[in-house]
Amino acid sequence: MATGLGGDVRRSSFSPEPDCAIAQSLGVIGDGWELLIVRDLARGLDRFDQLADSLHISRKVLTERLTGLVDTGIVERSAYQDRPTRYAYRLTPRGRALLPVLVALQDWGDRWLLGDGSLTGTNDADEPPAHRIHELVGQRVPQLSLPSIAGTALDVIDPDSRATVLFGYPATGRPTPLPDGWSEIAGASGCTLENRLFAARYDEFAANGVAVRGVSTQRTDEQQAFANAEEIPHPLLSDLELELTAALRLPTFRAGGYERLKRVVLVIGDDRVVKAVRYPVTDIADAVDWALKTA
Repeated sequence: MATGLGGDVRRSSFSPEPDCAIAQSLGVIGDGWELLIVRDLARGLDRFDQLADSLHISRKVLTERLTGLVDTGIVERSAYQDRPTRYAYRLTPRGRALLPVLVALQDWGDRWLLGDGSLTGTNDADEPPAHRIHELVGQRVPQLSLPSIAGTALDVIDPDSRATVLFGYPATGRPTPLPDGWSEIAGASGCTLENRLFAARYDEFAANGVAVRGVSTQRTDEQQAFANAEEIPHPLLSDLELELTAALRLPTFRAGGYERLKRVVLVIGDDRVVKAVRYPVTDIADAVDWALKTA
C-alpha cells in the first residue's frame, strides 16, 4: 500500500482479513489522503477547490479519494450549482464517527512525534500545537452545535452577541473525581478556578455585548452538576464526540481514558471569524482579563 502523501499517490491492491476490524477499516481508509480529506471536511472545507488548495493534492487523486469516500458511505455530496454541476461534500454519521480517530492521531503525533513523549496539559508557545492554534486567527468557525447544560444543543458562538469568548478546559472534579495523578499533569489543574473567574466577570462581558461559553469533553450531566454547585451563569458545552476539537484541531491530552482539551481561549466575532487566541494559558486570571479587553 502506498504510504507517501506527495505526488500522484496510487493505492495498491489490499485484501483485508475478514474478521479483523483494523484490517477492514484500512481497506476503506487506506492511505493518508482519506483521513486528511475527513480532517478538512470536519473543518468546514466542503468544496472541491477548497480541499485541493488545502491539501496541495492533484485534482485526479482528490477525485479518486472523494469518489471512494462517497462509495463507502463516509462522505455524501449534494449539487450546489448546475451547468457545470458542482458539488459540496460533507461527512455522514459514519464519517463523523471517524473524528475521535483523527483526534487520537493528532494527540499521538503532538506527544510522540512533535513532542518528547511527556504527558502534558499544555504546550510552550514555540511548540507546533501552539502554532496550529494561533493559525486559527482569521479563520471561520464552521456551523456547529453542541449539547449544553441548558438541555438543548447550542451553537458554539452566540449569534445574538457581537462576539463570543469560547474557552476550552480539561475537566472539573465535581461531581466525577479527577483521574489519579491529575495534579501532576502540567496545565491540567485550574478548571474550577477558570469557570469561577469567568462567572465573576459574566455581567461585564454581557454589558459589552460579549457572550461567554465554556467547553470540555465531559458529559453534559457532569457539567450540569458542576454548574449547579458553582452557580455558573455561562453555558457549558459538551464536546464528548470531539466535533469541535476536530473542526478547530484543538490540542488534547489523554487522561483517565478520555481525550481532554488543553486550556485555550478564543475570541470569535459575530461573523464566526476567530479574532484572537490565547494559548498557552499560563495565568488564568490574566487570560480572563485579556478576553474581556480583546473582545
